[in-house]
Amino acid sequence: MTTHKDSVEATDNRLDILTSLCGSGTCPTVYRTAGQSVVVQGHALTGEQAGVEVPDGEHLVEIPVEVLLAAADKIRNQA
Repeated sequence: MTTHKDSVEATDNRLDILTSLCGSGTCPTVYRTAGQSVVVQGHALTGEQAGVEVPDGEHLVEIPVEVLLAAADKIRNQA
């Protein structure tokens, strides 16, 4: 389990779009970092809204399942 103490900081600020609902990064989007991680853009949720406890330094982000699945397919095909 990763905690906020174990978070990985990106060494390169550049994000490449893996997939997006609108294709421009102005709506729910999944990005690949220069490292081996992804960044998601979507609607922010509070822990209270979701009924879970969110530690300091972490955030909940809601993205459509179709965006997540498309990103997973793209990652799999690029490996």
